[in-house]
Amino acid sequence: MAALCAAAVAFLPSAMPGLTHAADVSAQGVPDRPAPGPAPDPSLPAHALATADAPLDNPLKGFARFLQPGTDPNAGYPLSLTWAYFGLSEVMTDPNNCSSYNWSIVDNALNTIAAAGNHAAIRLYMEYPGGGTGTHPGNAIPACFNGQVAMRHNAYWDVTSPDYDNPFLMTGLKNFITAFGARYDGDPRLGYIHLGLIGLWGEWHTWPYDTDTSSDTYPNYMPTNANAADILNTYNRAFTRTRLELRYADNAGGASSSLPRIGYHDDSFCYREGGQGVTLPVSMGGAPWAQLQKALENGVENRWITASMGGEVRPEIQPVAFASWPGGSGPVDNMKACIELEHTTWKINERSLEYSPADPNVAAAVRLMGYNLTVRNAYFHNTAQGTTKVGVQIDNTGVAPFYYPWTMSLGLKDAAGNVVRTWDTSWDLRQVMPTRIRAFPDWQVGADPTYRDFGYARYFDAPVDLNGLNTGNYRLVLKAKNPLETINANAKKLRFANAGQNADGWLDLGGMTVGAGQSARSYEAEASGNTLAGGAVTGACGGCSGGTKVGYIGNAGTLRFNNVDGGTGGTRTVTLHYASQESRSARIQANGSAAQTVSFPSTPDWVTPRTTTVTVTLRAGQGNTVTISNPSGWAPDIDRITVS
Repeated sequence: MAALCAAAVAFLPSAMPGLTHAADVSAQGVPDRPAPGPAPDPSLPAHALATADAPLDNPLKGFARFLQPGTDPNAGYPLSLTWAYFGLSEVMTDPNNCSSYNWSIVDNALNTIAAAGNHAAIRLYMEYPGGGTGTHPGNAIPACFNGQVAMRHNAYWDVTSPDYDNPFLMTGLKNFITAFGARYDGDPRLGYIHLGLIGLWGEWHTWPYDTDTSSDTYPNYMPTNANAADILNTYNRAFTRTRLELRYADNAGGASSSLPRIGYHDDSFCYREGGQGVTLPVSMGGAPWAQLQKALENGVENRWITASMGGEVRPEIQPVAFASWPGGSGPVDNMKACIELEHTTWKINERSLEYSPADPNVAAAVRLMGYNLTVRNAYFHNTAQGTTKVGVQIDNTGVAPFYYPWTMSLGLKDAAGNVVRTWDTSWDLRQVMPTRIRAFPDWQVGADPTYRDFGYARYFDAPVDLNGLNTGNYRLVLKAKNPLETINANAKKLRFANAGQNADGWLDLGGMTVGAGQSARSYEAEASGNTLAGGAVTGACGGCSGGTKVGYIGNAGTLRFNNVDGGTGGTRTVTLHYASQESRSARIQANGSAAQTVSFPSTPDWVTPRTTTVTVTLRAGQGNTVTISNPSGWAPDIDRITVS
């Protein structure tokens, strides 16, 4: 394990002469807020859902540990990602043909990881100091390059470095990337791919044999910016679904700044070296070559909106990285700031094997990383039949969106907990952006820490067809389908931060009765067939159905809905659409039955309706009445009622 940790990252001296601080920062600045999306359908009753902590092994976020055959990949701290390296020579195995690929080593690793219910994060390399990693070679330059590509010796690391500008090598790498994408883009086993291939550990640097030759005697072994950009663009064309991550924002002369699908990986995450941070920017005590300083200088500090941020917690600090959460101590920089400003989704962290799942500091960090989704409200009729509509309102208290278009499905469970029907929706979780983001001091919008509102609680709805279901009581449920379940039914499920979240991936939204009566019918308060008495009057209401409501109900004023259809008769749910800037109550009476007192929480103003429900008994047919009154005070203004 110690060897794996030591090999996982390039240990670079505190002074890196090849990386300089740009004089003029070209930060993007505060990003524009996304559109809020549609408002909840006012005809649907709202059902508030209780919240709870999300699980620690939600998919595609949190920590990853190395694939080590023969060991339990799920041992130790909960996780859903497994990290694997491969030497390029282990895939390009034919010494006489650089266009021949043997994918078995990659497939075997992906299958092993998927069998544990996890997604893979991978990287291919050609140069690995220290003799390689595990069973993978230190020199992984394909033999088919021999005699065609000049080889150089990096004496500092004692590795062989190919001529990355050689046309034969460039063609070989681009052909490989194209074939790599054709085989694995969108593969449900894969979560993240580091671009790799170039430089030490595939980290796109060859320090000290790098682009800076002015202050040392080492020649430059890196490719030209043009050739590096060619590799970058080939990756961008080959992978349009699986998430890609590049080491530095300034690689290839900053060519990734125009490629919104390319994210970044910080392999020395939140480390302080020589008194300077290597993740946080100069404005927060970081070094001129720090990860986020480079992001600012290349105008990609908001790249997290469209692409993922991965990497590795620096191995030296992994055992104590979260001991001083939310800040830091000694070689650990301000960990909360690192996660919030980088918008970290995942990190390699081999020493997480030793963490206690009960450690509150680690749990707080993991839940902050990536997405943390909560369904605040579900919207549906308690009793329905035929085709009805179901909505949900989801917010995200993590630091990043969910990056994959997983199918969102609604379902019904019977009394035994069996899913008896499902409906796939077009809902896109990627639209649920973090509700707030932390501002860089460089943006100059307030003292650090300053937070800005960003995303909104996102509303989605969809029709569901209940025809053919037996009448009775069901539980309405919601699930985001993990494509990995097509390979392993025990794949880690995406789970919401709600008390009703089940281990099977289905979130309980509430009870629904599938009835034999009519579908919900709506009745406007201002309709001419209703009876207004004792001072109740109609009035304009811009947010109300039909632009009109009935007010001055109560204190002798009454509103009676006439000719309400009770279908075949029996118990019905009446949804009252009302507006009242203050909390009020009213008595609801169906026909001559005993009146029920109903509380109406306040609404934002007098023209924005909300809903509440009451259960009543109606006679068969259309001769029913529903009366709203309050003999001892004012009732809310009424827009309409729906009966289901």
